[in-house]
Amino acid sequence: MTVRVACVGAGYFSQFHYGSWARMGDVALVGACDTDLARAKATGLPAYGDLRTMLTETQPDLLDIILPPPAHAATIRTALAAGLKWIICQKPFCMDLEEARQIVAEAQAAEATLIVHENFRFQPWYRTLKSELDAGRIGEVLNATFRLRPGDGQGPRAYLDRQPYFQQMPRFLIHETAVHWIDTFRFLFGPAQAVYADLRRINPAIAGEDAGHVIFDHGPVRALFDGNRHLDHVADNLRRTMGEAQIEGTEGVLTLYGDGAVTRRGFGESAETQILSPDTWDGFGGDCVHALQSHVIAAMENGTALENEAHAYLDVIAIKDAIYASASEGRKIAVGRS
Repeated sequence: MTVRVACVGAGYFSQFHYGSWARMGDVALVGACDTDLARAKATGLPAYGDLRTMLTETQPDLLDIILPPPAHAATIRTALAAGLKWIICQKPFCMDLEEARQIVAEAQAAEATLIVHENFRFQPWYRTLKSELDAGRIGEVLNATFRLRPGDGQGPRAYLDRQPYFQQMPRFLIHETAVHWIDTFRFLFGPAQAVYADLRRINPAIAGEDAGHVIFDHGPVRALFDGNRHLDHVADNLRRTMGEAQIEGTEGVLTLYGDGAVTRRGFGESAETQILSPDTWDGFGGDCVHALQSHVIAAMENGTALENEAHAYLDVIAIKDAIYASASEGRKIAVGRS
């Protein structure tokens, strides 16, 4: 079976999508669409400036939406109207929870499978951490911390060379970036029950917050997201892991380093055992885009279970909203299920 894939969006991050699809023997890339036709042509694929025309002429089995949130709802509706049954949409999904719920309902009514392209949980270090936790190798987990330190937020030109729309986002650190760890924490520790947040803006050149702390209540686990886009960490590539993590249990500690290596230290011991070697993938995030896309193709071909279908991803948006409410109100906020 060859899956016909069309893509809409040809901005900075799309290179990882197109490159991954091109490496799959059971996928045929049939078209690229962008309002900037020159960018679509630069992919080397049949290029389109209009999504409806591309869908009509290429008849894809799957549409990969690689666009910012303001375009998500209209693009998904166009795909559903064209009869698409498989759609992947980039995160952060839609503009708000109400819009996301409506889009999910429309996709379900059309009997279409809608997946959110939330790829961090597919990074090899988080898959390794999950395996260690499932095997009980550090006992009962009590604490976890991720320190976001990409070092790209300083000065008036912050983000302009890569993703300039970051500067105009009224909600930035949590909505655009920490949403990765909202999903990763629920992948590792289960649903969050409540959150407490302290957020701030350091760079006056941007509209939204770029630093802050969020405490997640995952029942027995308290997880801390400590994010500051102005600061760095030890790494050959600051965007490889974007920071460092520790997960602490009653029988040991798991540590993620900036090179993608994961170690385990037993309780009461001083030596660490490396359980995942440093990452050698030159592209983004340990080739997590390819891992996610391969996961979706396997589901199409073999009926295997999917992670991050849009209806389940609504919980991530609900947690994100609770974080902003906590920062605004200065108190711990219970998370309502979506």
